[in-house]
Amino acid sequence: MRPEGRLAGRRILITGAASGIGRATAELFAGEGAALALLDRNPDGLSDFDAIPCPADITDVVAVDHAVAAAASGMGGLDGLVNCAGKDMLGRLTDVSPEDWANIININLIGSANVCRAAVGAMPTGGTIVNVASGAGLFPLPDRTAYCAAKAGLVMFSKSLAMEVADDGIRVNAICPGAIDTPMLAGSYKDASDPVAEKAMIQDRYLLRRFGVPGEVAAAILFLSSDDASYVTGTAMAVDGGRTFY
Repeated sequence: MRPEGRLAGRRILITGAASGIGRATAELFAGEGAALALLDRNPDGLSDFDAIPCPADITDVVAVDHAVAAAASGMGGLDGLVNCAGKDMLGRLTDVSPEDWANIININLIGSANVCRAAVGAMPTGGTIVNVASGAGLFPLPDRTAYCAAKAGLVMFSKSLAMEVADDGIRVNAICPGAIDTPMLAGSYKDASDPVAEKAMIQDRYLLRRFGVPGEVAAAILFLSSDDASYVTGTAMAVDGGRTFY
C-alpha cells in the first residue's frame, strides 16, 4: 500500500455494504483512504463505519435518487461507485413464480442500474464504477435461471455503460465472483439433505477446490477502482478460483 492509500481523496459509494463482499470492500476502502457513503437496506449494519449511511432499497428509484444525492452532498461529490447489493435464488424456471423471478431481476440488474443512473451525473472525469456480477453471469449454474440471467445482464449492462460514459472519463467494469464464503452462499447448501456433501460438490466446481473469501473479491474491486487500473474499462473480471477459465 502506498503511504497515503490507493484511494486517498476519493469519495466512493458502496451498495450492499452491511455484509459480505460489500462490507469487506468498505473495510478495505476505508483503510486505503477513501471517504465513504454506504447504502444498504439494513442501516444497523452500517453503524461500525465512519461513513455517510444511506439506507435504501436499490429497487426503489426514488429512494435511490435520494440516497445518492445525500452521498454526493455529504462528501462534496462522488468519485466512485461499487454495486455489491444482490440476492441469490435457487429454482428451476418451472418452479419459480413470476413474482420471484421479477424480484431477482429487479435486485441484481435493475437495482444496480438504478444506482448507476443516479451516480453518473455526480461523477467528474476519472470516476469509476464497479458492478459486482457473478461467475454465473459468464458460465451458468444449474437451477438458477433467474440469477444467471440477471447477472449475465449486469455484465452486458456494465460493458454497454462503459461505452456510454467513456467520453466523460468514467471507467465501468464488472467483477464476477465465484463461490464466496458469505451468508448468501451458505443459504445454497445449509438446507440440503446432506449439507456437507452439498458444500463439497460446490467446491469441486472450482480448480482451487475451495470457497473464496470476501476480502479476495474486495482486493479485485480495489484494483478496478484505483489508478492502477487506469487503462481498464468495459471488462468482466472473474474472481472465481478457476470455474470460468475456459
